[in-house]
Amino acid sequence: MPKPEHILVIRLSAMGDVAMTVPVIRALVNKYPNVKVTVLTRPFFAPMFRDIQNIRVYAADVEKEHKGILGLFKLSKELKKLNIDAIADLHNVLRTKILKLFLIGIKFVQINKGRKEKRALTSGQIFHQLKTTHERYADVFEKLGFSLELSKPEFPEKVALNKDILNITGNKTSKWIGIAPFASHSSKMYPLPLMEQVIESLSKNYRVILFGGGHNEVAILNSLENKFENVVSVAGKLNLEKELDLISNLDIMLSMDSGNGHLAAMMGTKVVSIWGVTHPYTGFVPFNQPEEFQMLSDRTQYPLIPTSVYGNKYPKGYENASGSISPDSIVSKIEKIISS
Repeated sequence: MPKPEHILVIRLSAMGDVAMTVPVIRALVNKYPNVKVTVLTRPFFAPMFRDIQNIRVYAADVEKEHKGILGLFKLSKELKKLNIDAIADLHNVLRTKILKLFLIGIKFVQINKGRKEKRALTSGQIFHQLKTTHERYADVFEKLGFSLELSKPEFPEKVALNKDILNITGNKTSKWIGIAPFASHSSKMYPLPLMEQVIESLSKNYRVILFGGGHNEVAILNSLENKFENVVSVAGKLNLEKELDLISNLDIMLSMDSGNGHLAAMMGTKVVSIWGVTHPYTGFVPFNQPEEFQMLSDRTQYPLIPTSVYGNKYPKGYENASGSISPDSIVSKIEKIISS
């Protein structure tokens, strides 16, 4: 059976999950340059795919134009005009299942999210490494006839920074450390008083650049910028495209189990991750980052970790589990990596 010539790849959210598709799709087009790829995602995420050749991003407006059953039907009619002959559903949620019904007749392969194994892991029945999300994405393409090699990745070149960015960061005269201290759930965050100690220590020898998004995050990061020399916050000051430019120039990113770590990893930047009530075994380690870059909460103190896949469920007393990781150990880890 001939391989598909035009694949529609679907991943609508969230930021980290969309970012994790990037190195997999890059591996696909590098190995199979004659395959045309269209990515269906939210318009905000389009810049993530800018460095991949032979790819088009089709924006899904799921809040307005493509909202609900009628909106998805309209979207399916638009997609049919693209002459797609296979669909790789890397999301597998209700929206994409409805799209599957509307796109009947086109080969449609959906990701196996491994929900059963993940339930076994978070309930304590098992404790070992599960298949990574990147591997699960690659499995979808395998079923479409495209075997992928993820162990020898290629990454885009560092981007020359323009004045808009350099006016905020200053010129690069020392090593740059990005820190993204926030996450979707507080149980995945390193306690801010401890993170402040990390920032204070690292800022003595390196430029520390703080990343964040929401209004409250911007205010907190601005206060940290004002408190320490050699610390700058870019939260709320750059669009995603410029943030990616900046991230490509970092020497290392310190992130929670959150989207910023995946953005950095897809650019080829080293990422140290702090894990609270979640755990690398669930399969969400940033792409191509070794085990020694993962900073784990103490399971002798918190034996029920991982309490959930996404950090939204945890027992009382586990909310600050990552506080069992000392600031000194984080600083030492980063300094060792950045000097190697």
